[in-house]
Amino acid sequence: MLTIKLLKTNLSHKKMEGLKKKQIRTFSATFKKEKVKEIEAKQITVAQLCRLYKVSTTAVYKWINRYGSTGKGERVVIEKESEAQKTEKLLKKVAELEQLLGKKQVEIEYLKKVIEIGSEEVNVDIKKKFGSKR
Repeated sequence: MLTIKLLKTNLSHKKMEGLKKKQIRTFSATFKKEKVKEIEAKQITVAQLCRLYKVSTTAVYKWINRYGSTGKGERVVIEKESEAQKTEKLLKKVAELEQLLGKKQVEIEYLKKVIEIGSEEVNVDIKKKFGSKR
């Protein structure tokens, strides 16, 4: 029984040697206040801050609760701005694509009319003669 216990402890020590120890970092109160102000001014999102400084979202929201300009118990939706920006970009893209589609449709109608007028001028059905075979 004693040898089994020693083997288990040796195994756990070997596992611990192979793993990196988690680095404990602390941020100053002024740093936290500055970052909360940036979030409230919508200069940076919580997700961006978390990725940039490798901090959990829970920690950032604790900073917001402690150093933010809102009172305790109030909930502030911070990430909505990025969603609004995404929606705005998508709406602009849709409008751009609709405009392009409209231009292409006008071009198609123009070419159909040219073929029709050309067919009448030369008395040959150009559309039938040179059209795609389906």
